[in-house]
Amino acid sequence: MKPPEPFDMTSPAQAALLPVSEPPEVRRHVRRLLRRHARLFGWLIALNSVAAIASVVGPQVLGGVVQRLQDGDTSTTFANRAALIFLAALIVQTAFTRFARLRGAVLGETILADLRESFLRRVVVLPPGVVERAGTGDLVTRTTTDVDRLSWAVRMAVPEITIAFGTAVFVLGALVLTAPAMALSWLVALPPIVVVMRWYFRRAPQAYRREMAGYASVNAEVAEAVDAGRTLEAYRLGPARVDRTDATIKRWISWERYTMFLRTVFFPSVEIAYVMPLAAVLALGGYLYTQGHVDLAQVTAAVLYTQMLIEPVDTMLMWYDELQVGQASLARLLGVNEVPDPETDDHEPTDAEIVARQVRFGYRDGRDVLHGVDMDVEPGERIAIVGPSGAGKSTLGRLLAGLHRPRSGSIEMGGVELGRLPTETVRRHVALVTQEHHVFVGTVRDNLLLAQPAATDTDLWSALAAVDATDWVSVLPSGLDSRVGTGGGRLSPAQAQQLALARLVLADPHTLVLDEATSLLDPRAARHLEQSLGAVLEGRTVIAIAHRLMTAHDAERVIVVEDGRIAEAGSHDALVAAGGAYAALWRSWRDEG
Repeated sequence: MKPPEPFDMTSPAQAALLPVSEPPEVRRHVRRLLRRHARLFGWLIALNSVAAIASVVGPQVLGGVVQRLQDGDTSTTFANRAALIFLAALIVQTAFTRFARLRGAVLGETILADLRESFLRRVVVLPPGVVERAGTGDLVTRTTTDVDRLSWAVRMAVPEITIAFGTAVFVLGALVLTAPAMALSWLVALPPIVVVMRWYFRRAPQAYRREMAGYASVNAEVAEAVDAGRTLEAYRLGPARVDRTDATIKRWISWERYTMFLRTVFFPSVEIAYVMPLAAVLALGGYLYTQGHVDLAQVTAAVLYTQMLIEPVDTMLMWYDELQVGQASLARLLGVNEVPDPETDDHEPTDAEIVARQVRFGYRDGRDVLHGVDMDVEPGERIAIVGPSGAGKSTLGRLLAGLHRPRSGSIEMGGVELGRLPTETVRRHVALVTQEHHVFVGTVRDNLLLAQPAATDTDLWSALAAVDATDWVSVLPSGLDSRVGTGGGRLSPAQAQQLALARLVLADPHTLVLDEATSLLDPRAARHLEQSLGAVLEGRTVIAIAHRLMTAHDAERVIVVEDGRIAEAGSHDALVAAGGAYAALWRSWRDEG
């Protein structure tokens, strides 16, 4: 079976995906993890060594019993002693195997926690523009499916392979010491095992990577379709989108089939190879015994050791296959570390003035959304950016909030290029508030304290009052301590948005970029909320992406964006009197209202 065609990495669903680490980097990271947790790993090896040594006692005892019986020794004293030794070895093996598995589970959980923490630390500081271009599908797949698959591999595969390897080494050593000639019987299994392993592991790692990339693409397609559902419906693009999603799913399934094909060849071939050394040791042992080169005790022990070797070798190969899946997932998790950090400027802005000069920006190469925008925002000024859908006003707002860097030109705040400031510095000075919001699992208090950990209850209630949220919060069963989010009280979209705006009040940035921040409220409630916010945000710079032109009516200055350029700028009254693009928008909006 030939591998399917690789995914088209230039397609929108693939081109924006986050990087995936190469195998050498994955191996280096694994070595670093093992060095970091060397103590736990050492305990695992030590406990397993004791269990493995105890496991080789049994065949020796049984071989001795068989030899004594052949020699005519039927004394109960020897039989009782042999039984006690066998039982003691079995108890030691069982106990230390349990301890080894327990230590292995602890090691697996510790390594997994380490990986999760490092992944989370990196994800939360990724440049926002990178995350937006990649979309939710790829990132969600890495934080859910990849973590789950890696969790299984780390918790189970690493301890099991370590235990199986230690057992195999000691059993093979016992076999060599007991009957060196018969140990050579395992050589007959090496050629088929080596051939099938070379065949399999030349194909499996890349195949599993392609499979996971396909799954991420499916998630990206579905997430994008859900987000743009209304747009797809409005432009009657549903059938085309379904066909595109079906093609992506078909490609993913083809890689699923291919990896299944690899496993159906690998495992049966290995299982057949296990039979060969057992047959060989029986045949060779029988021949050597008839020739007087070995005694019956050696033959018995060698057969038992050969049988004992099958299980750890099978375990290693089985879990090594599982590690291929884990390695593919680990490569995707580590890939976020390969996202280059943008060059930053550690200088603090001297003031809140924003100056944009010849700003050009596009989400795709060769397709700019903004074309040479010049704009000045004075500290404390209230600006409304208006324009038809698709004109670029939201994109301009995101650039002014430091979410993206211009492709060319510059946006400076207080003499420092905004796009070169560290994310945390940008957020202290300017905040972007959109219709997208999130209610974190926890209490209302927890959700608010994210913005200002040192806030008092008085501060929290003041922030809620500023966004007209005190009425519904005060009637919750435990007030600020009421649980919300998944598993707690369910908030309406409007309440969730008010909670997000209350966090904004607590964060207290000097510049705000509001993009549809009140879109989930009805017009009357939105108007009231905007008036309340206006009182709270007095003296701050406010840049509002105005989808409701009443916001523009209240602004000190209105900027009209058309086709990625600033078409007009001025006060509401002046622009209405000018009779240009803004006046046409205002008349249309009033007529619709």
